[in-house]
Amino acid sequence: MPMGVSPGNVGGVVCSEGSECSSRTAAAQAMLTLRSRVSLVQADNMITSNAYKYATALSDAAQSVSPLQAVFPANNGLAAQLKQIAQIIQVRSALGVQRQIFFCGIGNFDTHSSQLSTQASLLTEMSQALGAFYQATQELGVSQQVTTFTMSDFSRTLQPNSNSGSDHGWGSHHFVLGGAVQGGRMYGRYPTLALGGPDDSGANGRWIPSTASVQYASTLAQWFGVQQNQLATVFPTLSGFSTDKLGFLG
Repeated sequence: MPMGVSPGNVGGVVCSEGSECSSRTAAAQAMLTLRSRVSLVQADNMITSNAYKYATALSDAAQSVSPLQAVFPANNGLAAQLKQIAQIIQVRSALGVQRQIFFCGIGNFDTHSSQLSTQASLLTEMSQALGAFYQATQELGVSQQVTTFTMSDFSRTLQPNSNSGSDHGWGSHHFVLGGAVQGGRMYGRYPTLALGGPDDSGANGRWIPSTASVQYASTLAQWFGVQQNQLATVFPTLSGFSTDKLGFLG
């Protein structure tokens, strides 16, 4: 079951009602035990009950470990998320999990204006956050077992627009970070940066990818434990490409 955690909150259920918190929390949990003939209500009650249970388990586990020594930058939303992830990795044994997938996000890359200054700030935020997270995985002795990678819905055109920005593109670059990564290299073929050139789908620099997102995903999935005979089920379109493993993970 997935679990959503707000960065900085491993202390259990949060209540802002002061002295009323205890009684209101108890009343809310008691309501969850009421039987209903409406399946949607029952399903919602189960989700909420699990949320209380998971919050308690995470809170109890967090009490049993020392604070991380890795320094995450302040006023950095991505760093706050990655710090929370590192803290959950730290208590993985107490939570009884062996393999986990974590999602965190950073927005505002849809730069239709002021792209250079916006990207400079965003990439600085990413660099500092990812650097601190990797240091945390080294501190925990799990850098070989943790791989961090980026995903995005779309990229940007090579040609700028009239607002000093760019419009929606196609091909893009991604970062992969971790002790198991064969790093310091670029995988795939670098495009010809020419409007209307051999890698442009038109005339605005919407770069045609030479590597499929499904190949990228397959490489990560196989490192994570997906077996060769399962790939066609997990990635039905993978057979249309030359390789199912791009080589960036050992």
